[in-house]
This record gives sequence, structure tokens and C-alpha cells, in this order.
Amino acid sequence: MLNHLKISAAVLALSAGAAFAAQDTITLGMVLEPPNLDPTAGAAAAIDEVVYANVFEGLTRFGPDGSIRPALAESWDVTEEGKVYTFHLHSGVTFHDGTTMDAEDVKFSLDRARAEDSANAQKALFAGIESVEVVDPLTVKVTLSSPNGAFPFNMAWGDAVIVAPESVGNAATNPVGTGPFKFVEWLQGDHVTVEAYPGYWGEKPALAKATFKFISDPTAAFAAMMAGDVDAFPNFPAPETLPQLEADPRFKVIVGSTEGETILAMNNKNEVLSNVKVREAIAHAINRQEIIDGAMFGYGTPIGTHFAPHNPDYVDLTELSAYDPEKSKALLAEAGVSDLKLRLALPPPTYARRGGEIIAAQLRAVGIETEISNLEWAQWLEQVFKGKDFDLTIVSHTEPADINIYARPEYYFQYGKPEFVALMDKLNVTVDPAERSAILKDAQRMIAEDFVNAYLFQLAKTGVANAKIEGLWENAPTQANDLTAVHWVD
Repeated sequence: MLNHLKISAAVLALSAGAAFAAQDTITLGMVLEPPNLDPTAGAAAAIDEVVYANVFEGLTRFGPDGSIRPALAESWDVTEEGKVYTFHLHSGVTFHDGTTMDAEDVKFSLDRARAEDSANAQKALFAGIESVEVVDPLTVKVTLSSPNGAFPFNMAWGDAVIVAPESVGNAATNPVGTGPFKFVEWLQGDHVTVEAYPGYWGEKPALAKATFKFISDPTAAFAAMMAGDVDAFPNFPAPETLPQLEADPRFKVIVGSTEGETILAMNNKNEVLSNVKVREAIAHAINRQEIIDGAMFGYGTPIGTHFAPHNPDYVDLTELSAYDPEKSKALLAEAGVSDLKLRLALPPPTYARRGGEIIAAQLRAVGIETEISNLEWAQWLEQVFKGKDFDLTIVSHTEPADINIYARPEYYFQYGKPEFVALMDKLNVTVDPAERSAILKDAQRMIAEDFVNAYLFQLAKTGVANAKIEGLWENAPTQANDLTAVHWVD
């Protein structure tokens, strides 16, 4: 009997230890697998969803409320005219390979990002940099060609993280950053694992290990949550099951907003789509609420331009492109277009695949046929984003405050109107908040009146988590699964 009690006690002790250990690990579900793990050389949001604030850090960073906070730079000074920024770095920062992070690494990272042969997907963030000077190991002076009050905002993007020349060559598959978590493993097609970095310079995370599990199928995502195979799904792909999960005391549903303007993008250099009347006809053929209800089960906010409704500078222009199929037919007739057939390329996310079927039916109702092709994410990036080989596509632009992409003539939807470029140039040199607000409002109106794209809805952030998990972001001011404040509670 005594031996039995001793064995039972040992088993209980082991079980208690295992249970305790489990409380400092987490498995997060993700819909998309990143094509690589280098945020300085890729446009896919899934890259930042793994590495932003976890593996890599920048001079500044986004807080969960969208504020710009110090990161590797503990503070910065800016001259009155807004052209020279001096960043003061934290001391004692090391990369995960043990090498020191200092001002030389900052200079290397910024010079690399703005170089002519840079593979950075957001080179425009660095275009205004005239020079980067190392003042001393913990001080960097960045001189801009013109004033830019948004430069600390630019430096908070995942594309602006600090990397080391010794390790960046392998960052796509073996990322080495300065963040609280170091990369451990990437089993392609299944998961990425990170572990707490013992030499982290800042506040240590509560989690010892995190696994990002890739589950693209909505049904499988729901099953994984119910079975406990994943602890949280910050961007849950099966909104139709949220009421069931919300009613289960094991879970909590987290609904917030994102920076994701979901659009039906149009190739403005396509011979037919270069006609603004045809683009306007497409916009008026679309019933936004039907898409939100049918593809997103009611989660989403209608938009009429490329700007987040929660931004104080947002202008509600939805009426400009209100659902009006008769007007759509009349515009097509005015344009002399009939029997129009367009290619509709759909990437994997639920909003695109489900929304695409609904939009195809809406366009058919006004006489426009679509040929749907379902593309994997890597295919979409290669064919649509880089190759511009498409007519229509549906995608959510999750980058923060990114209306400036319309000033890039070679960007995939190929707008780049000179008057819009001039507006963005003016915005870049404007520091006064009221003047910046007025410019942003003019910019929203211009792209809406030009019907550059059909603006559908602002993507909601619908997450599900184990009820004992705290610290996940409710809103998504940038594309991230920031684990720095995530912890389990009893």
C-alpha cells in the first residue's frame, strides 16, 4: 500500500509539473504560412504575423493601440524643421547569435533597405533618407532630404526592423533578430516554433515557447480549437462558428478592427479597365453588405476609399460607389462595352475565396462575366503582385495607413496619377497635423472619384482564444501576433 501511495504521489508530481510547464507555452493558429521569414524582403502579411516584435525589432514599434513606441531606440530627437532624426539606442542589446547590436547595424539595415537593389517590399518608407551616420555605438543620426513628421511611424513597420550583416543572408529560413523570442524550427507546411531568448535586453516574456500552426481550412481551424490542438487563433477563418465558440466557457471570442482595407483591385493598365466608366460600373455592381454578410458572416465595416474607418481622418465615401446595378449597366453602355469577360484571381484567405464567388454573381447580374482562378499565396505574389498579370483580384491591405501606395505607378494595380503623387509628396513634407489631415482627406476623395479599385470593407479582427490566455491584441494596428505580453492566468 505504501509503495502504491509513493508511486501515485510521484505520478501526481509529474502530472503537476507537466501542467505547470504547459502554462508557459502556447500554440497559435494561422491561416497562411509565410513564404519566408525575412520581413525586410517580402510583402506577405504572414511574415510579420510570426516575427514582428517577437523575433525582430525596429527602432520604434506599434503598440496594441496603434501608438508609436520606443523599441531598440529608447528615445529620439528631431530638429525643428523635421529633417534630422537622432536615435539613442538601448545598451546591452544582442542578436540571437550573441553578437552585439549597435549603431553600425542600424546604418547597415537602413542603407540596405534604401539601396537601389533592395528587395524590401516597402522601399518608399526609406526613400526620403539622405544619409545615415554613426555618431557613436549607441547613437545614429538620420538626415532626410525633406521634412517628414511620420518618420518614427515609418520606422515602426516590420519592413524596417534591424538586422545584422553577419546573419541577414539566411533570414528567409533562419531569422536572427534582437527580439524576446529566437527562431527554433520551421517545418514547412505545418508550423514555426520560437523560444524565449535568455539574453533578451528588455522585459522577459512570460512564455517560454510558442508555436505558430498553419491551418488554412476553416473547418479544420474550428476542429483544432475544439480539440485543444491550438490555444488561440488570433485571426480566426471561420466566423460562422464564433457564436458556438462564444457560448463555450472554455473559449473567449476577441473582436476588434484591423488596418485591412479589403478591396476588389483592378488592373488600371488593362485596356478595358483603363476606362474610368468601366471601373465605376464595376464599383456600382457590388453590394458590400451582401459580401460582408455572405463571406464574413456580418463581420466587417463597409468602406468607400482606401482608409480605415477608425482613423480620425477617414472620410465616408461609400455613397459615391453605392450599390446601383442599373447605373452600372448604363455606365457600361456609355463606355461602349458589352460581353465583357474579366479574369478574377483569388488568393487563399476566406474573404477572397468566399467573397469572390459573391462578386462574380453580382458582376454577372450587370453583364460582366468573370473567370475565377484560385491561387496559392506564393502564386498570387508572383503572378498578381509582382507580375501584374490579372484583371481583378480581392485582397486585404493590412499595412498601416498605406494610402501612399496609390502614388506608385508600378504598384500592382498601376494607378500612380501625377496629381495623387503630388499630394503624397506634399504630405511627406508637411508636419502640421491639421494640414496633414486635410491632405489625407483630399487623397481619399481622389482615389474614390477615380474608382481606382472597388472598396469593399474594413477587415474585422475576429480571434478566438483559450479563456485563460491574456495579452493577445484585440485590434491590429499592424499585421502581428505580438507575444510580448501574452500569458496564462488561473
